[in-house]
Amino acid sequence: MEWIADPMDAGGWLRERLDDDWSMHHFVPHGFEAYARIFHPAEVRSLPDRAVPTMDEWVRMPDAEQQRLMEQFVDEPASWADAAAAFGTTVHALAQWQHLVRTPTDGDWRSRIAPDGREFSSPSEGEMSPELLAAIARHLVAHTSTPDAGYAALWEGRGGLLGFFGEGPSRGFYEFTDDLAHAQVLGQSFRDRFNNPFRKATWQPGILSDEISKGPRLELPDRNHVLFAAAPAAFADPDWILDAPWRDREAEGHGFDPSAQHPSILWPADRAWVMVSEIDFDSTIVAGSNELIRAICADPPIEALPIREGSSLHWDADDINR
Repeated sequence: MEWIADPMDAGGWLRERLDDDWSMHHFVPHGFEAYARIFHPAEVRSLPDRAVPTMDEWVRMPDAEQQRLMEQFVDEPASWADAAAAFGTTVHALAQWQHLVRTPTDGDWRSRIAPDGREFSSPSEGEMSPELLAAIARHLVAHTSTPDAGYAALWEGRGGLLGFFGEGPSRGFYEFTDDLAHAQVLGQSFRDRFNNPFRKATWQPGILSDEISKGPRLELPDRNHVLFAAAPAAFADPDWILDAPWRDREAEGHGFDPSAQHPSILWPADRAWVMVSEIDFDSTIVAGSNELIRAICADPPIEALPIREGSSLHWDADDINR
């Protein structure tokens, strides 16, 4: 995977197929035979077989009972169909999560308790697990003549990806051996307004190099991206993150698991299809041939439905579950 220094040359064709309004095609290009909407998994938590205790009740509870209750809090992936069954609603191509889980107008749609007592957490926006991406990519590589040549675009706004001039440090991993050292650093920084490391505008390095951070972007409506040459076949393996040049190695050095930003847009060199994971969508759209869309929608591990060109994925577009 290599950085593309002239992104508009490789990705300008996308801009020509996008709309300026806020339909699906503000982010997903026109001109393909068919489209699929892939629903990002949610999460469901099984609640204990008794009322959740208050803090006072919890501290008075025997250790064995605390342990028994804790073991009943089990988090598992949940499909949109699971949520619809729990809330008595309907999954369809234009379904919107907040309506699927019957969120009141002033309610919190990110966490909802179903009538059966289970707690559903909303799907991730703009990303999916490496395993789900790999399952989708296996279909994608089977429907292109260039599985070993393509492009991956990363939205520039992901925290820590790019360096910038600002008040830092932005990605510092501070380790203080005691509270006194912590207080001394903070006290010195806030007193010294000329050398304050928390306020002075300096260059803050990101995951990617300074050259890339200061380089040109793939400019699309309301979203700018860093573009890389990337073989679509690479994403068919969940371990693609280990080879991604945007892997966050600094975080790993401080004990975090290997991670890499999910591509916002992925397409092969022959432009047979395009996959778009818009940062504000809780689903991913794949545009391609009829055969590709049928294959994706028929694969059980992938929860997907065909969606018509020109559809709206606005948060209030779900007329069936409204």
